[in-house]
Amino acid sequence: MTEVKNSEGKKVPNVILKTRVRDESVGGDNPYRWQDVESTDLFKGKKIVFFALPGAFTPTCSSAHLPGYEASYDEFKKLGIDEVYCLSVNDAFVMFQWGKHQKAEKVKLIPDGSGDFTCAMGMLVKKDNLGFGGRSWRYSMYVEDGVIKKIFVEPGFTDNCPTDPFEVSDANTMLAYLKTL
Repeated sequence: MTEVKNSEGKKVPNVILKTRVRDESVGGDNPYRWQDVESTDLFKGKKIVFFALPGAFTPTCSSAHLPGYEASYDEFKKLGIDEVYCLSVNDAFVMFQWGKHQKAEKVKLIPDGSGDFTCAMGMLVKKDNLGFGGRSWRYSMYVEDGVIKKIFVEPGFTDNCPTDPFEVSDANTMLAYLKTL
């Protein structure tokens, strides 16, 4: 397991994310096509609130983590944030369906299907005890023009953690931090 290092002041990792984008020229019932997105392009020239979680459709992620950021989105925008991103080690299809199920209309869901971004962040953990395989540890960060300014990492970072801490990566903690700037 990669040890979590202090990444404040460092640039976000540059990896290719496999996404699906709506494209009416595709036609049919599923007018989407694959599009590779460089992770650094998501952050370039913007102020971003970013949070990562273990999995779509999982209890805390669905009942509190994503809903908290979705509900606080307008407040983030008033503080000068350009976008709020949610990343999970799930594929683009799962993230799309989870977004529909959650009625997420403001927070942008980012698929990290192979875990490349999560691994490069040093946040990939094994969750074999739950049958999940490799997943993201729960964290949030504030990023300006690709540079990590602040990161909140949940305590207990370890493979096969028997608990799912959710104390510091929530929307309220991030809002409180941003209000001090």
